[in-house]
Amino acid sequence: MTQDKMEFRARLRHPKALLGTFLKIPSTQPAEILGALGFDFVVIDEEHAPLNPETTDAILLACRAHAMAGLVRVRQPADILRVLDCGADGVLVPHVTSADVAHEIVSLARYSGVRGLSPTTRAGQFGATSVAEHMATQDARSAVIAMIEDAEAVDNIEDIVFTEGLDAIFVGRADLAASMGAAAREGGLDHAVDVILKAARDAGLPALIMASDPAEAEHFRARGATGFLTMSDQGFLRAHAARIRASFSP
Repeated sequence: MTQDKMEFRARLRHPKALLGTFLKIPSTQPAEILGALGFDFVVIDEEHAPLNPETTDAILLACRAHAMAGLVRVRQPADILRVLDCGADGVLVPHVTSADVAHEIVSLARYSGVRGLSPTTRAGQFGATSVAEHMATQDARSAVIAMIEDAEAVDNIEDIVFTEGLDAIFVGRADLAASMGAAAREGGLDHAVDVILKAARDAGLPALIMASDPAEAEHFRARGATGFLTMSDQGFLRAHAARIRASFSP
């Protein structure tokens, strides 16, 4: 099976690094454009963008139309059920600080855990499949990614990465630096990132991280990262608009 035919959850462990971006604009069109350009996945950012359940639902449908994986960064674990029922390929859950929290979010995302059952959603093809098939399919395809962005999480990282059913971690360097305070200075943040990536590598767990360009991505890949997010739909718009505006300046 080629990588583009795999479910996103399986692709996380493929040797080829994945490339995605964040979606913050409450419209389907950025997802349509990025899907047509061949991005591997997008993360619909409910945590830091003016998105409501209806816009997330529509954007996930746009992702499906372009065969691009659509994940959702939820505001809180209680949102996991809703976005998976809408057909999300997975979730990014902020501020996972311990193995207990990691276990909780995995359980909320899986019928083998405590996920509430409704097979008449988009995820269940609106009732077209049997309950048993729906449950098995969803448990097999729903990716759970823990965001490591707190100093407390670094202290507990070796326990977090060995959580059964966790599919990947995402290293949130900006929040981590803010959480670490003065300890992030003079190489402290880089050391913490290395600790996180080493723990993931030792556990055989995929690790995602933000990268501004291919050189930075290669830098982090050498340190153990396996997939990358770059910028956002807002960032792409601003960066290109700034270049165009500058080109018209006298």
